[in-house]
Parts: sequence; C-alpha cells; structure tokens
Amino acid sequence: MVNLLSSLPKTIHTSLALAVILFLGLFFANDGFDFDLLFWSWFTRFIHVTVAIMWIGLLWYFNFVQIPNMSKIPDEQKPAIGKVIAPAALFYFRWAAAFTVLSGFILAWLNGYLHQAMTLGLDGSYGKNTAIGIGMWLGLIMAYNVWFVIWPNQKRALGMVECSPEEKAASARTAMLFSRTNTLLSLPMLLTMVAAQNLY
Repeated sequence: MVNLLSSLPKTIHTSLALAVILFLGLFFANDGFDFDLLFWSWFTRFIHVTVAIMWIGLLWYFNFVQIPNMSKIPDEQKPAIGKVIAPAALFYFRWAAAFTVLSGFILAWLNGYLHQAMTLGLDGSYGKNTAIGIGMWLGLIMAYNVWFVIWPNQKRALGMVECSPEEKAASARTAMLFSRTNTLLSLPMLLTMVAAQNLY
C-alpha cells in the first residue's frame, strides 16, 4: 500500500480503477447500461465536475494559501515556489480551466440546452437555462482571465519571460488581481451551476 501511495500515477490509476469498478457495480445492479445519450451525458458530467474541482481547487490554493503566505517565505526560499511549484500549479490550473469549459459545452449540447443557456433563457425558457447560462458565462469570463490575463502575466512575474523588474512587479500585481477576480466570481458561478439542478 505504501508503494502505491508513494507514486502519484499509481494512486490516480488505482482511483480510476476503483471508480470504474463502482460504476460497473452500480449500473449492473440496476439492469446495466447502454452507450446511449444518457451514458455520454453522465460521463461528460463526471469529467466536467472532475476538472472543475481541479480548476477551482487550484484557484483557491493560489488565493488562500500561496499568495497570502509568499511574504512570510524567506527570500532565499522563494525560487522554489516561483521556479518549481507555481509553474506546475499553473499548468494544471490553465488546462483544468480549458477542459472545464470544453466539457461544459459538450454537456450542455448533449442535454439540449446549449443555445438556451448561452442566451440566458431569453427565448422564454427561464429558470434552469438562465441559471446554468449565468454559470457558463461566468466560467467563460474566468477561463478567459486564466488564459489571456493571468497566465501571460504570471510568465513575466515568474521570470519565464524576460522583462524589467518594474514589468515583473506590475505583472505579478495584475495576475493577482485577476486571480482575485476569479475568486470573487467562483462562488456565484458555483451557485448558479448547482441551483440550476433544482430549477425548472
């Protein structure tokens, strides 16, 4: 067991295997399943929720853990964060954002409410479509911030792109402010996504 848990790939592969076993057990106990629209909708939702947890989890890690504690780290230890931890976290952060948006669009399309959600139910289908649409638009704004504001500025702030010390400081502040903007939008986005499940 220690060998399994000492390796992240082995841990993830085992977690995935357990999820598959549970899936098969639950569905075969309920007369099986078909590779139909219902299955693909469920599967896409599972992917959507999984990558969204990684995205928002890392967003909150940056804002609740890394940013507030950077000033407490001695200067000689900061390169470990800036050169190793932050770039790795930003890799998963930005790709989780992209896959959250992509899987969300696919899920909305599979379930037949993509157009109604993106137009915020302005065709008269209010309630669920309006709520999920607000969540989708907030998610799009947040993903845009990740890819086109936070990531380019973090590359300068972390020294991945050469720039002056003044540009580096300004980029770090811009990245932080847009990361905080995404944190501000995260609870309304999650609320509308969850609330949509209980609306008509």
